[in-house]
Amino acid sequence: MAEILVLYYSRGGSVARLARQVARGVGEVEGMSARLRSVPPVAAVTTIAEPPVPDEGAPYVEPRDLDECAGLLIGSPTRFGNMAAPLKHWLDGLGAQWASGTLVDKPAGVFTSTASMHGGQEATLLTMMIPLLHHGCLLAGIPYTEPLLSSTKTGGTPYGASHVAGPDNDPQPSEEEARLARALGRRVASMAARLA
Repeated sequence: MAEILVLYYSRGGSVARLARQVARGVGEVEGMSARLRSVPPVAAVTTIAEPPVPDEGAPYVEPRDLDECAGLLIGSPTRFGNMAAPLKHWLDGLGAQWASGTLVDKPAGVFTSTASMHGGQEATLLTMMIPLLHHGCLLAGIPYTEPLLSSTKTGGTPYGASHVAGPDNDPQPSEEEARLARALGRRVASMAARLA
């Protein structure tokens, strides 16, 4: 069974829950399964390395996860219209994978969560796409043939799945957000299945 790597950073739980919905969508495609992984937090001064398995949630990503995946979905909370530092730090360390073409021609997509409706979701999704383009990925968004994209009153964009956590940081995606996240997972998995 081919695997799609669903990789994320989540501090408050919103992106982690969205990642699980994306993974559900991947699993709805015959012959495909999701491999959930996370990136460790970063700090200005690092004294010791994080353990390979966090206390809770998905294990930390390893380079072999990229080698073994048939496609990639990455998620991050929004930080001033950009991805969070831990995901950017991890992406910045992929020089060897870029040089060897590890991700060339693999389908990829992106997802995010913000505290407010206009908190920079689309800018964040676009900034996460740029490194994927440099790696030669085939980008997938959510097409407007998904009816919910035209009627959602919460998250969801053509650039990728999204969640509005609100001022109280509600980590649970709305039904619309969850369905659109599953649609993104299905789309990337379907592309990977067709390319195989």
